[in-house]
Amino acid sequence: MAIRSFEERDANAVRELFITVNRLLAPPDMRDAFETYIDQSLVEEMDRVAAYYAEHGGAFWVAERAGAIIGMFGLEPHDDHFLELRRMYVSPTERRTGIASAMLEFAEDECRRRGFSRMELSTSELQPAAVALYRRAEYALTREVVADQASNKTIGGGIRRFHFAKVL
Repeated sequence: MAIRSFEERDANAVRELFITVNRLLAPPDMRDAFETYIDQSLVEEMDRVAAYYAEHGGAFWVAERAGAIIGMFGLEPHDDHFLELRRMYVSPTERRTGIASAMLEFAEDECRRRGFSRMELSTSELQPAAVALYRRAEYALTREVVADQASNKTIGGGIRRFHFAKVL
């Protein structure tokens, strides 16, 4: 497995991974809301990954094995104080193989390379494996929020979000 910078040739695979994971996360009573969220996120961010992260001073990477995209994540700076880990997804067929841990370690190293000593991230109650990963990696829970409003960063709909931070 290799982690490398996103290239335009990755766009379709990244798009499909984003859609697949979010459809798997959708509780049956929220499928329509997830489809709306997916559509909004595709337009605002995922269908323009390189431009979105460049506009925000960040970057995006993919994890690849045998020519297939099996994971992805982005880093977005906030007020020159920290980098936010975004869109960390692993292909459902590749989970529990250490890919998420490797991507998280890569992201932390990238933060340090960029001169940041803090990384923040958030995940939802619908992703207990992600919550467990971040706790194992010594991220501290900084707050819990019930996300009512949808955006390209959250589905909204009253889902509880966990915000974590780690001093690197």
